[in-house]
Amino acid sequence: MIAAPAARPAAGPPAAGRPTAAGRPPAGQPPAAVAPAVVPVVGCPTPTCVFHAGAGAYFTCLAGGAGACFHFGPSCMPPDACMYDAGDHTYKQCARGSEGTCQQWAAACAPASRCMFDVADGLHHVCDEVAGGACRRYGALCAP
Repeated sequence: MIAAPAARPAAGPPAAGRPTAAGRPPAGQPPAAVAPAVVPVVGCPTPTCVFHAGAGAYFTCLAGGAGACFHFGPSCMPPDACMYDAGDHTYKQCARGSEGTCQQWAAACAPASRCMFDVADGLHHVCDEVAGGACRRYGALCAP
């Protein structure tokens, strides 16, 4: 034989300040204090102007890491006009250029950041030794 379930105790009024099932305080009770949410401030990275090997031109890098750019934006010209020449794999001053490409090359150079494109692996590395606009010895990966 199955026993009858025990009777449930009668529900009394909610405790003062305690929310009801609907999430609101009982009638006549002030709402509970709510602490403001603390959201960390995360700054946007500063976009840089990097060489895109597939397009053979410079574009704004909107997101990147480990020596590579993952999201390219509009074309750009490096601020120091020291650009990678894919024709001979060296860096040169661009005497005349637009939309991320150089139409007239000048003397060999090295970017001020020394963060240079390595055609061998398609990534950007800190160049430990530059000669004639070419990197002779690549070091650690750098943010393009």
